[in-house]
Amino acid sequence: MPAAGDAGFAGFAHHACLYGTDEEFLAMAVPFVRDGLSAGEPVLAATTPANLGLLRRALGEGAHALDTADSARFGPRPVERVTAFLRYHDRRARPGRRTRMLAEPVWSGRSARQVAEWKRMESGLNVLLGTLPVWMICPYDTRTAAADVLRAARATHPVLVEGRRLVPCGSYVEPAAYAASVPPPRAPVPAGAARIGPTTRLAAVRGFARERAAAAGLTGDRLGLAELAVAEAATSLLTGGAGRLGARSWHERGVLAYELLHPAPLAPYAGYRPPGPAPHPEDGLWLARTLTESLDIHRRGPLTRVTLRFTLLSG
Repeated sequence: MPAAGDAGFAGFAHHACLYGTDEEFLAMAVPFVRDGLSAGEPVLAATTPANLGLLRRALGEGAHALDTADSARFGPRPVERVTAFLRYHDRRARPGRRTRMLAEPVWSGRSARQVAEWKRMESGLNVLLGTLPVWMICPYDTRTAAADVLRAARATHPVLVEGRRLVPCGSYVEPAAYAASVPPPRAPVPAGAARIGPTTRLAAVRGFARERAAAAGLTGDRLGLAELAVAEAATSLLTGGAGRLGARSWHERGVLAYELLHPAPLAPYAGYRPPGPAPHPEDGLWLARTLTESLDIHRRGPLTRVTLRFTLLSG
């Protein structure tokens, strides 16, 4: 296995670094950044403010060429993080040069649902960025990350970085299999959930979404955004005209939930890529992800289920 300073990568390289001390972080980060800058490659470091300070001091005057971001603000949600990665690459990519990204996920303060989505997103990056000439290392701080998060790091990254050494990860799981093994937390749908369809009429689904949002107490812009998110997700599912769409809605611990049911298969990371110059069937799913608290995709029996959740304001 080559050393981490070598340039023998084609396409996306997605590695993890499990570090337990500042010295272990710097042993990985400094050569990764220095080698990239020396080669004329764009280099982004999105990590904690403390780690950014360590890195700047270690780089000295060379730190001015490094792009930096506080990881907690660099795409605080998975859909925003993927969008930030892609837009950074598009903005900074240079012909014949690879782009390097040091990208530390943020795990503290997240719900079980949010942690599960971040784990699936880390795996999905292997597909979402799979064709790009990007070398990404995701640092995980073993002093603060939970044991299940550290296990996920080994399952979602093909290679671990230890200083300059690259070590194949025997626990790595292909993205589709990994997403199936880490389903989103799911409560039973209440027997009294409101339902509509199956139908091919988008207007009927949109009207249903608006009616349920109003019944839940949403008004003004928040009502309109809930209606729009459901309509955009439904549009993505109905694109191509294959099959009919069912929908249901219910309240769940201060949350308004919708579930769209459709026979067409969808990858669990569909809708993470932002819209490009040409229209794409997943554009509506991307918008729906940005407008909702969460959007989960899972397959059960003959149906794909897209579940959207909106927080209901108390008081």
